[in-house]
Amino acid sequence: MAEITYYTKEGLDKLKEELHQLKTEGRSSIAKAIAEARDKGDLSENAEYDAAKEAQGLHEAKIAKLETVLANSRLLDESKLDLSKVLALSIVKIKNVKNGATMTYQLVAESEADLKSGKISVKSPIAQGLLGKSVGDKTEIEVPAGKIEFEILEISR
Repeated sequence: MAEITYYTKEGLDKLKEELHQLKTEGRSSIAKAIAEARDKGDLSENAEYDAAKEAQGLHEAKIAKLETVLANSRLLDESKLDLSKVLALSIVKIKNVKNGATMTYQLVAESEADLKSGKISVKSPIAQGLLGKSVGDKTEIEVPAGKIEFEILEISR
């Protein structure tokens, strides 16, 4: 059974839009490439036709994967989430206990993760170390640079 993934409305809309684009414009452009290659003659020795058919197979596999992700995705109602502990979609302000640096991250689904905008995957080491913790809790998290102790300063949505 596929894993259920939780998304924000924005993330879910983005996935639906990508699927729509793949099914419409993507499929029509591949069909045109196959038709053009077919018009060039003998299919047994037509590398362009083979490449277009392979691209079609990869495209359809991507569509199938995206449909599976959407079928197993759930929209989280942020207004009903508990603010007393860190959960998926929480916006968490943390402080590195050693150097005093503070960071703010939102824990999101893997496909929504974007470090530049402060969104980290719930499957990342930092998010895994924060899940279930409350304001004031300290947690030691194993990151590529070693173990770092963080204190949770604030949890919001």
